[in-house]
Amino acid sequence: MSIMNTPKTATIDDAPLVSRTLARAFDDDPMMNGFFPDAASREAEMSRYFTTIFTGQYVHHAVCERTEKAVAFWVPPEAQAKAVPDAETIQQLLNILGDRAPLFRETIETVAEHTPREPHWYLALIGADPAAQGQGHGAALLRSGLAKADAAGLPAYLESSKPSNLPFYEHFGFTVREELRLPGDGPVLWGMWREPRRPGDA
Repeated sequence: MSIMNTPKTATIDDAPLVSRTLARAFDDDPMMNGFFPDAASREAEMSRYFTTIFTGQYVHHAVCERTEKAVAFWVPPEAQAKAVPDAETIQQLLNILGDRAPLFRETIETVAEHTPREPHWYLALIGADPAAQGQGHGAALLRSGLAKADAAGLPAYLESSKPSNLPFYEHFGFTVREELRLPGDGPVLWGMWREPRRPGDA
């Protein structure tokens, strides 16, 4: 593992890197395209969106890690009740989303209804700058979070609306638990689950 893709804790000072990386990573994500349909303004709007949820939500209550070109937010079970946006953050998000805000709210509520109730580590977000694809940044962050879940003896869960990502997650032991059609004639969202591994497991 090179210095470039060694996971580090992401602090609030990393907000510009975090937002820029995630905006680029999610530029072609079907769910995010539904929230930000204008390709011309998408990167700028998504940068504001990711800055808002990182600084107002995840940096305080999640395990946020980064490399030079990728970012991941993991939420352990004991933090999941707290790792939700407060009223001020919600209002900022609604302002960013504009007329897509009702769809966003309905989507978040739908996804929440299908979140597993069993204790688990939740991979809220992971993304790598497409320019660094194949350099191991995302894999390094995934391994780091899964190691923490495994050490706690807990499963891990994530959602993806991008079908091309499924084999990547399956390589790390995730399996599709549920397929969910999102509101507003949205894309399919795949919920993926991974049982914990003990030392020595394949």
